[in-house]
Amino acid sequence: MTRDETIYALSSGGLPSGVAVVRLSGPKARFVLETLCGTVPEPRHASLRRLRDPSDGQVLDEALVLFFPSPASFTGEDVAELHLHGGRAVVAAILKTLEGFDGLTPAQAGDFTRRAFEAGRLDLTEIEGLGDLIHADTEAQRRQALRQMGGDLGRLYEQWRELLVRSRAMIEAELDFADEEDVPGSVAETIWVDVIRIRDEMRAHLADNRRGERLRSGLHVILLGPPNAGKSSLMNALARRDVAIVTEEAGTTRDIIEVHLDLGGYPLTLIDTAGLREDGVGVVEREGIRRALERAGEADLILWLGAAGEAREVLPEGLGDCPVWQVASKSDLGSGAVGVDEIACSVHSPGGLDELLARLGGFASETIGITEAPVLTRARHRDGLMRCLEGLDRSLEGDDRPLELRAEDLRVASDGLARIVGKTDVEDLLDVIFRDFCIGK
Repeated sequence: MTRDETIYALSSGGLPSGVAVVRLSGPKARFVLETLCGTVPEPRHASLRRLRDPSDGQVLDEALVLFFPSPASFTGEDVAELHLHGGRAVVAAILKTLEGFDGLTPAQAGDFTRRAFEAGRLDLTEIEGLGDLIHADTEAQRRQALRQMGGDLGRLYEQWRELLVRSRAMIEAELDFADEEDVPGSVAETIWVDVIRIRDEMRAHLADNRRGERLRSGLHVILLGPPNAGKSSLMNALARRDVAIVTEEAGTTRDIIEVHLDLGGYPLTLIDTAGLREDGVGVVEREGIRRALERAGEADLILWLGAAGEAREVLPEGLGDCPVWQVASKSDLGSGAVGVDEIACSVHSPGGLDELLARLGGFASETIGITEAPVLTRARHRDGLMRCLEGLDRSLEGDDRPLELRAEDLRVASDGLARIVGKTDVEDLLDVIFRDFCIGK
């Protein structure tokens, strides 16, 4: 697809709906409006128009129409929006009519946002923030996505990159124009204070306990314990619906079951697993136990369920480095004294569930938290920063190294930042970034 083509798509989601928005972007957006409506509305003002089929003049719909002329639009191109009645037949008729125009082609996922990037309207971190905002399920995710979409993260990285570019320029000036009176021989020495400051700020930025990434994906809390410990019952009680089968038969749960919770705005994925035991295990249950232990190694928190006073005794080894909370399940049965480090819990006792939920909410707040400072939200950000940090560390290793080599280290460092925001060749990243966008965005 080239920039000479005008793209179009339904941008407002599933049908039927109260309103359906069809968006167009490209050089023929104005012509399409003139053809369908007779005239083009005043820029950025909604106008009620009858849309007519150019082949026979029949009215297709009565809709609100908007026009955003280039370059003051989301994509930087001429953009038109048709706010239609959201019936399937109405939208199908409009899309069929648009299909008949020369130079128009249906948009693929992320095409509008990709054009915004290519026009310099958004950098890659802002685009990722937009994608996160579309998929945000909780208040904390929404707030983080809005900050990133607003450019907080990109501005921080661009500030660092500009300082490194300036530092490289100072070195180049000393190397290339050493004979000039306007360029003193010690000019490059002044840059290393800035390089050290950037390195220290970057290290602090990376030492964030992966807060942004955890908030974006949600904390993973896994339920472990022996068969019939009450894991599935607890899952259903916390989810407030029957997501797992509960029976008296040991080993009922064989596979991984997940449910997503919103705890005070923080996302949390609760994971139910097969009961852990060694005797009387069949092939299917053995595979379920293997998967349970595998997921436990990736969890942010483990809730180990067992009878009161017995939970700690049966903890398996190799559960990873994440915290493990002892949960004395079925505490209403009075099976034993609850230990000082155990959480008494029963699906028949709202008080116990409330305490567990409160502690989970506190854990999420403490682990993720929300700060006003920009936070990295993706593994690719972390990879780019680590590459940058490696270059900075090498550039600061010993004053006796040739200045040309230290300048090359700074180039590698600045390129690591440039790839994060999209200021260098990132063609190999674009398909990965845009593939999660919906059609029409």
